[in-house]
Order: sequence, then structure tokens, then C-alpha cells
Amino acid sequence: MSTDMTTTLTGRSAERTPQKTEKTEPRQKAEQKARKTPAPPARREADGMAVASFVLGLVGLLVFNVVLGPLALVLAGLALARGTTRRGRALLGLTLGAADLIVLAALATTDHTLSWSLGP
Repeated sequence: MSTDMTTTLTGRSAERTPQKTEKTEPRQKAEQKARKTPAPPARREADGMAVASFVLGLVGLLVFNVVLGPLALVLAGLALARGTTRRGRALLGLTLGAADLIVLAALATTDHTLSWSLGP
């Protein structure tokens, strides 16, 4: 059974794939290299700062809001300034850090203390 280049066994003409040219190969190699290249260290550090600010802001609502609130604000600001890919997480950290300070101000005005008091 032999077939020529233009027909298949069913008699229809075969579709030829375009041959690779010198212009498309470097572009494809560059795209593959770009996909495999990890994020630069500064970007990864900024992503870590965004996650840390979110976690510290969340924990700061419960304990140590005097320390964790401002720390969450600073880390979120640094992460946003360094161009994090986790922008939403950094904004949440910024919001939670501000909420920590609001809770601290509310506690300081109502109980005249800087800590939670669950009892009478």
C-alpha cells in the first residue's frame, strides 16, 4: 500500500503543516523559556510579604494587635511597592492591619487597656 504526498488512503487531499521557519523557532524557544523561568527573587519576596501581612493582620485581630497591626501595615505596603503578584492578599493585609488599629483604639477607649478582657 503506497500513497503519494497529496492523497491519503481515503482519497482526500492531505493537509500539510507549515514548515518551521527560522523566524518562528526563536520565538517559540523564547516563549518556552519564559514559561519555565521562575519569578525573580524580589517578586517572590514581595509575594511572601503579602501573605505574611494577611496572616499577621488576621491574627492581630485576636491577639497582640499593638504589634501585629502596624507590622501587617508595613509588610503590605512593602509588598505593594515591590509589585507583588498577590495584590489582593496585600490589600487584605493592609485592611486587616488597619482594622487591628481600630480595634486597639476601641479597646483603649472603652476599657482603658490595650488588651482583651473577656471577664467582668
